[in-house]
Amino acid sequence: MQVIPYPAVTLFIDFGAALLVDDGRGERRHGGGVVLGMEPGRIRGCGRDIEVLQVRLSPATARAVLGGLGDGGAEARRADWAEGVARARRADRAEGGARAGAAAGVGAGAGVEGGVGVVALEEFWGRDAGRVRERLRAAGSWEERFAVMEAVLAGRYEAARSLDPEVSYVWERMVASGGRVRVDGLADAVGWSRKRLWSRFRAQVGLTPKRAATLIRFDSVAHRLAAGEAPARVAADHGFTDQSHLCRDVMAFTGLTPTALATAPWLAVDDVAWPAAG
Repeated sequence: MQVIPYPAVTLFIDFGAALLVDDGRGERRHGGGVVLGMEPGRIRGCGRDIEVLQVRLSPATARAVLGGLGDGGAEARRADWAEGVARARRADRAEGGARAGAAAGVGAGAGVEGGVGVVALEEFWGRDAGRVRERLRAAGSWEERFAVMEAVLAGRYEAARSLDPEVSYVWERMVASGGRVRVDGLADAVGWSRKRLWSRFRAQVGLTPKRAATLIRFDSVAHRLAAGEAPARVAADHGFTDQSHLCRDVMAFTGLTPTALATAPWLAVDDVAWPAAG
């Protein structure tokens, strides 16, 4: 099952035998706890009888509860990020800019601008990640697991620093507009230069403002396609020049056509993020 980009950082705690396969980097990761960026790249989830607790985090919440990279492997993770970005740029040039997914990262707390698409939770929380996972395994029901996770996240949120108010405002405006907003106008609205907004937003969210707006628009498009709306109507309502423009955008994010995206297995499984597809 392919993982489709989504405008939130996703936290997975696995209690079964899940396997995440990174086709872009050639990595395979079994179980445990992982954090996926908003553009996780070419990631697939595999397995049978999987039990996974999934948490969607807005950039502001993700930055607060994840913080910077933990003590374990921070320098190696930064090196991985730089290598991943360089590889993505080479692929982008080779393919004329049309690639499925991106090497954009966890952001929103990765401690670097961007990051690799999948990061072990231990990289953020250190030994606490294992302790949290054991508490979740020991819980007697899913309701108790949700309560444990909520308490953990709330405690970390209260003790941490979130996004700059200006960055948070820009993100909220993007979400409210469905990604159809002029970034330069947002810089003027918060009293920042375009360069400062670009720098602070990318450092704290993990994407540039323009890329974040494009991702948010894609998410709105994907929801409407999954609800059965015609691609031509969706393209017109979201400011695409024509249906072909929409097709290119969807293909760049997922490697799928709009028709294939509308029936992607991921949309049927994730009935919280994709209620229209349930």
